[in-house]
Amino acid sequence: MSGRVLFSSFDVTKQVFYRSAKTFAMVNINPIVPGHVLVVPDRIVPRLKDLSGEEIADIFLTANTVGQVVEREYDAESLTIAVQDGPAAGQTVPHVHVHILPRKFTDFGGRNDEVYPAIEYSEQELASMIGQSKPERRAQPLAVDARNSQQPRTAEDMEKEAKKLSNLFSW
Repeated sequence: MSGRVLFSSFDVTKQVFYRSAKTFAMVNINPIVPGHVLVVPDRIVPRLKDLSGEEIADIFLTANTVGQVVEREYDAESLTIAVQDGPAAGQTVPHVHVHILPRKFTDFGGRNDEVYPAIEYSEQELASMIGQSKPERRAQPLAVDARNSQQPRTAEDMEKEAKKLSNLFSW
């Protein structure tokens, strides 16, 4: 992979592990579950409606490809694939992105629908980490996964995971 890669205004080049024609996949600074990654269009736009049909097709084809790999790599049983399309939906970073979470029946103590407030909380934490303003309404953190109470991962940890995942794709 060559060239600088931006997620909103942030350089995430070293977090990227997969590239397609119009999108990239990156590791997450504060994953909800192990293997929680993001698929992001190259073009920086805030909403799905701002993407072309080709970009929408590519982002979801990439989500499908990446999802299959992370599901297998993290020994998961299913995937949660989610988009928060706009601030009222919980989106805090103004660049379209698809959350991909490898899932197990034991996630969240078996209360698997708890993933949705966890995604909202994670999104708000990401916004504060990168200096974006937060929406007024704030989800409460869930004490169901040890990763939720940890500090954001280091750049080195994210780069290491990105390299590991990158090796799972044939370039």
